[in-house]
Amino acid sequence: MVPHRVAGRGTGARGAACRYASVTPAVPTLRIRRRPRGTRRCARRRTAASLPGSLPGWKRRDAGRLPVAARTLARVTTPRRLPSRAAAAKLARRVAAGEPALGRARRVGRMLRELAETHPDAHCELDFTTPYELAVATILSAQTTDVRVNEVTPKLFARYRAAADYAAADRTELEELIRSTGFYRNKATSLIGLGAAVVEKHAGLLPHTLDELVALPGIGRKTANVILGNAFGIPGITVDTHFGRLVRRWGWTAEEDPVKVEHAVGALVPKRDWTIVSHEVIFHGRRVCHSRKPACGACTLAADCPSYGTGPTDPAQAAVLVKGPSRERLLRLAGAPDDVPPSGTPVDAPHALVAGADQVEAAMDVP
Repeated sequence: MVPHRVAGRGTGARGAACRYASVTPAVPTLRIRRRPRGTRRCARRRTAASLPGSLPGWKRRDAGRLPVAARTLARVTTPRRLPSRAAAAKLARRVAAGEPALGRARRVGRMLRELAETHPDAHCELDFTTPYELAVATILSAQTTDVRVNEVTPKLFARYRAAADYAAADRTELEELIRSTGFYRNKATSLIGLGAAVVEKHAGLLPHTLDELVALPGIGRKTANVILGNAFGIPGITVDTHFGRLVRRWGWTAEEDPVKVEHAVGALVPKRDWTIVSHEVIFHGRRVCHSRKPACGACTLAADCPSYGTGPTDPAQAAVLVKGPSRERLLRLAGAPDDVPPSGTPVDAPHALVAGADQVEAAMDVP
């Protein structure tokens, strides 16, 4: 009820009552809550008569949408569509000609979301219980596979439990324990020197800064970032053979030097995600995007990959190349047939790494 003054009335009790007679508006209005600036939905004045009969336009648009959780579930379970040849060629030309920084940032953002949804189980595949054990395992992982290292470390960690034990280790015995990892003489020298340096300079405790770690024998930037990210929770980008190969194949950077690759990717990825993104990229390289023959037709990143078509694009042929314990889920997510048996021959043969055919890994972690 709004008091409304009526003009042209006299004085007195009756006039006073008439001057402030209560008048009800014919169509009352209702102000909707104002939304923040920059959004498409502006504040509107809606009449009360329009509300009971029908929903506002923005409510009608949202009425048919699924809840956030349902939309997320649908996104991570709906098979991805492979790009057409024309679309793939257009993207490749744009990246080769020099992709604008904004376009690259947006494309990398989409690929990061896809990687997180494709590999939710990404983690460090080296077995360890202490930071020093992780340092030892990472040194042993050069030129070999994590599986081989995990076969060796149980006996090694039971025999040598701390830095002082490695500093006082018998070289012949240590070499025999790590012989199957390859380059065992160089690795034994690094382990003994690492133990002596940690005991002498850091009272037997492994430091947790990049500068102090790279000053230790056998530890370069790659090993230091592995230790910082997985043992101390300090974000770091691990540029190994898989990581460097994939970010160049995806057009994130054209740099070859591991330090420059680390800085270039660090500018595209939020710092808080450096460690997990490293694991996700490495997982993708080991399971889908192989060096010699990538499974392009079974890749969830195909729509944003400028190198799409390097491997077979037929989903059935690509499905044979997908590896790993989560193979069936990866194939379903990519829309590839999951009833195709995997190839019997490893795409990236571990024996080639152990034999030293790939020298990039060693060069990437030179202190």
